[in-house]
Amino acid sequence: MLADDLRDMAPRESGWVTLDAARVKLFADATEDWQFIHLDEERSAAETPFGGCVAHGFLTLSMLSKMSYEIMEGLEGVRSSINYGFDRIRFVSPVRVGRRIRGRFTVASVDERDGCLDVHWDVEVEIEGAERPALAANWITRLYLDG
Repeated sequence: MLADDLRDMAPRESGWVTLDAARVKLFADATEDWQFIHLDEERSAAETPFGGCVAHGFLTLSMLSKMSYEIMEGLEGVRSSINYGFDRIRFVSPVRVGRRIRGRFTVASVDERDGCLDVHWDVEVEIEGAERPALAANWITRLYLDG
């Protein structure tokens, strides 16, 4: 049964994703968040403790969707899935533009419902080479089952 398989699933890591300047600019344009800390390298280095531009926290968070597709690959019996919400999100460390991130997903619990499963994930987004994660979250995805 899929619910039991998920409960027994070992933690999984996604592949690395680069948060380069082009991706950050596209996100800034899509969200109309053009704060200089994301787009102006010289000013960010001079006026912030980050040493340069940092990616939007919400960009980092939104990459969980891409990362989760890799994590869910190979699960049989799932017709579709949706983002059901978060119980907790913490932006722990800023991600410098140009750095790579990846998600580490651990199933915390699974709630069985009629025709679907609510999967509660403990997620950390790692920054390559950094000791502290970019973010930590408790994320719920709803999986709609075949049949």
